[in-house]
Formats: sequence, structure tokens, C-alpha cells
Amino acid sequence: MKSMLLCLAVTATVLGATAPAVHAATVGPSLVINQDFPDPDVLQVGSTFYAYSTSSGAGRTPVASAPSATGPWTIRGDALPTPPSWAGGGGFWAPDVSRRSDGTYLMYFTGPSAAVGRMCVGAAVSTNPLGPFTPVGDAPLVCDGGEGGDIDPSSFVDTDGKRYLLYKNDGNAIGQAPALWLQPVAADGVTFTGSRTALLRADRADEANVIEAPVLVHRPSQYVLFYSAGNYGGSGYYTSYAVSPSITGSYSKAYRPLITTDSVDGAVVGPGGEDVVGDRIFFHGWLNGGRDARGMYVADLGWANDYPVVRGSRVRYEAERGTLNDCRVRTGAAGASQGAVAAYIDNDDSWVDITVFAPTAGNYTAHVAYAAGYGDAQHQLTVNGSAQQVVDYPDHGWDNWTQVGVGVDLNAGWNTLRFQHLTRWAELDFVEIA
Repeated sequence: MKSMLLCLAVTATVLGATAPAVHAATVGPSLVINQDFPDPDVLQVGSTFYAYSTSSGAGRTPVASAPSATGPWTIRGDALPTPPSWAGGGGFWAPDVSRRSDGTYLMYFTGPSAAVGRMCVGAAVSTNPLGPFTPVGDAPLVCDGGEGGDIDPSSFVDTDGKRYLLYKNDGNAIGQAPALWLQPVAADGVTFTGSRTALLRADRADEANVIEAPVLVHRPSQYVLFYSAGNYGGSGYYTSYAVSPSITGSYSKAYRPLITTDSVDGAVVGPGGEDVVGDRIFFHGWLNGGRDARGMYVADLGWANDYPVVRGSRVRYEAERGTLNDCRVRTGAAGASQGAVAAYIDNDDSWVDITVFAPTAGNYTAHVAYAAGYGDAQHQLTVNGSAQQVVDYPDHGWDNWTQVGVGVDLNAGWNTLRFQHLTRWAELDFVEIA
């Protein structure tokens, strides 16, 4: 027999969600370069945005520019028209461009080493973000064939001015486990000043032994390491993150990925190769349901207690972790998430408060997971103490968990959704905001 426990005003902390907007901003992931532009890296210089990508028909290292993050974007040519002397034949991957303290621009890139026979990390410099970039030195910066070569470089400058290089050792190329590495460099970005530290490894089934595209952000309370995982060639590729109180770790991976094909309801297929600039996240996805070209997308990025949330990507809030008043928590509920626990709202005085986060103000969809078994039920939904509406729950049986979508207007930041008994009986499992 399923157990029922009476609960009175039990409060728990819930981590945030995503958001749309009433101003002229991106409502969800928006396709801004509708042609092959994989592994995008984005740099803002003044009011102009520059983007760089993996090799395509547009060049060895295509560069685009735009007056804003959402465009319009224009492909401007090849930022690295002359390859380094150490490179063999083949494409160049995942460039990263940053501005150095002397005002010049530093490009990290992944290129094919003729001597080692693997992809390796190189560097190039320019006085203009459009290039042309001139390769530095006659050898790669990082190139260890024994670990499969090295790819996906990115730069990071901490709040104390110290500069670091992040990259992946490409163990996948030789059937070994890959890792993400951090190594300190001098202000020039090409002189190593210390040994490297492993930050993260592939250790989850859905990662398919792939972890790559590291991007590091420092928030007031922690470091946030974005990364991509899964098979890049399909819908299983995704973007996630890990957090640490110190730059060298240890890093704890998020319970759920940040952006997946499913979390954006199929609006982007295989979202990955991400970069973060201010309050935006850029990433690629397969175009037109095919596997021939990956376009560049952008979405609003917000921070809930220094954890990232992406507008348009569903974030889940468990009902039983909210504030419950004169309600019941049912354990052993078939199909319920987070250990099979659901909040059962069964009388006029019972309600559940669920706190959700929106990066920007606007209208969102709250996807409410529920069960109802004694006829169609209703709740009264209040958002931040106002804007009441009725939520209808068609009866599909107690053990058949179903979702219903409800439009809600949210303020930027934290918001409280109150679900209160209205007619008959329903259980809430979770709410996803998108």
C-alpha cells in the first residue's frame, strides 16, 4: 500500500530555471548563422561581435562579424589564411580568439600535425580580430601523440589577471578516455608558467566516453566549467557544466545537462561546441535535420545562485522540494521523479509553492507533471501573488504521469508559483520552465 505523509509548511531550497522576454531579446535558442559554422567561438570588441569556426567551405578558420549577438551576422572570410609550418593536410578545428593585455589578438586553434599524425593545439596572433592571424613558432603549443593529440583549446583570464589555457587530450582518437586540462600561461598566452591540471573526465553513460569544448567562467561564489559531451554526429550531443570553489577543482558535474536536443524540444539538434559571452551562450546544432552542416545558435544566459540557466532550455523543479502547506507527500508514486515522491493537493487549504528562476522578464511555459485519478482535477495557479489562472488536469489515472503546459509571466530573477486546490484531486511531480 502506498504511504501518505501529512506535511505542513515544509520549506526547501530549489535551484533556478530559464526565461523569455518582453523586450527585444532572444526568446529561445535562435539560429543566427544558417550555414556550416561549427564549434563557434565569439569575441566582443566594443560594440562589434566576431565569431570563428571550424574549417568549412568558407575557409580554414572562417570569421564572421555582427553589430549585436543576435546579428545580422556576415561571413568575412578566412582569419587564418596561411597554415603553420608544422601542419599537414586536413581541417582546422574549434578556434578560440581572445584579446591580450597589449591589445593584440591571440588565436588558439586545433590543426593536424604532420610530424605526430594527430590533431594538436597551435597559436596565431593578429592586430585585427578579423585577421589575418600569423602562426606562432614552428611547432604546436600542445601536441602529445601518446594521449591521442590535443584539441579544443580555449583561453581564460581570471579576476586576478592570471591567464590560462584549457584543452582536451583527444583520447577518443586512440580508444582511450579523454580529459579536460587547465595550464597557466604568461600574459602572451603562449609561454607556459606551470604544469597542467586535469579538471574533468568522461564518467557518465550519456557522455559516450566523450567530453570536450571546455569554457571556463568565474562567478562570485564558484568557477563554472562548460563542456560538451556525447557523439557530436547526432542528437545525443549536448552542453553541460561542472562547478568548483577553486579554479583547479575538484569540479562537480551538474545533475542534469544544461542544453540537450530534448530540453529545447527539438529546436536544436545536438547543441554543443559552446562559448559564453556576457549574458549569452553560443553553440552549434545540425541544420535541417541533416548531418552535413552545423549552424550557430545563440540563447540568453542567466545565473541562479551562480548556476547557469539558458532561456528556452527546460529546467526542472521538483514539487516536493518546494514549500508545502496542509498537503500530503505520496511516496512510491509510480513514474514520479526524484525517488518517486509527489505532492498531493487534496483540500481547499492545501497548496505548493515552487520557486523558479528567469534570466529575463517575459512569458514562459510551465510544463507541469501531474497525476489525476478520480476525475478531471483543477488547481488555481498564482504567480508572485497575482495573475491567477486555472490549470486543468485531465484524468489519466494515478500511475500515468502526464504534462500540461501553462503560460506564465515571470519577472527577471526568482519567482514563486503557487498551485492551490480548486476541484477534485491531483498530484504534482515537478514543473519545468522553458
